Amino acid sequence: MRVRSILVLSLALVCLACAHAQAQSWPNRPVKIISPFAAGGAADTLGRLIADHLSSAFHQQFYVENRGGGGGIVGATAGAAAEPDGYTLVVAGIASSVISPAFNANVGYDGLRDFTYIAYLGGPPVVMIVHPSLGMTTYQDFLALARQQKEPMSFISPGTGSHGFLVGEYLAREERYQVRHIPYKGAGPALTDLIAGHVKLGTITFSTAAEQIRAGRVRALGVTRASRIPNFPDIPTFRELGRDLVAATWFALAGPAKLPKEIVQQVNRETLKAMQLPEVQKRLAVDAIETHLFSPEEVTPFVEAETTRWAPLAKSLAASNPQ
Repeated sequence: MRVRSILVLSLALVCLACAHAQAQSWPNRPVKIISPFAAGGAADTLGRLIADHLSSAFHQQFYVENRGGGGGIVGATAGAAAEPDGYTLVVAGIASSVISPAFNANVGYDGLRDFTYIAYLGGPPVVMIVHPSLGMTTYQDFLALARQQKEPMSFISPGTGSHGFLVGEYLAREERYQVRHIPYKGAGPALTDLIAGHVKLGTITFSTAAEQIRAGRVRALGVTRASRIPNFPDIPTFRELGRDLVAATWFALAGPAKLPKEIVQQVNRETLKAMQLPEVQKRLAVDAIETHLFSPEEVTPFVEAETTRWAPLAKSLAASNPQ
């Protein structure tokens, strides 16, 4: 029995030493960062900004691989299933880590247990927009109209299970008006239909709608930020409008579970440096993306809090919106 215990202890020490040695030599080959969404979106933008900085910092190639599909499920699944050796990372987010697992019990991974969260990257807020033909300019005008409707108001979002979908449903429940969600496969087609006037109301990521708001093709009634967007000072926050709704369609850099702590600390340190660079801050400001300089020990509790906040609503909506 004593010999067996010594063997087990020796094996554990050898494994620990190997993991430490692996972390010390990392990275000695290119590192892949999976973006679970199509090129051009916020996840892709953030992934490429970080990949460029990490490539310079570690003198090794970091590159983004887009694996869209299933509201982020396809890419997140690949990230969770990767070897925890630091050579496959993933741009996790509220859609893939919080909403999809709550919306779909068969998603195949756990948004908390199956990932090692490394650094918070940030994300754009959600904005409520209406078609100009409604003739309203304020959120109060909208509420007055919505509450007197005999039929539910149709609204668009990037898709069933998206953050915009949850925000739209949340506001309807809190403000006591009825809505009917029109599902789309992506923010682009949804916004196109709203601009054309086929649908009059939408809740969508600000980065997607910004140019159409600027051009006057849609009107913004409220945004889910703590403070107004500097480049769009006329858009009030929902907090100003009496609804304490501050929320971002956030993204975080993550890896599979059991990623070595040394690697996590190294990547977090360099990611935080990147997020503070003036050129990065300037690029993030274009999409009203706010970030926080979280340590690795702070990111996971943040994801846990977001899960507690949004998962119950997602599960409730999943029951009434079968996919």
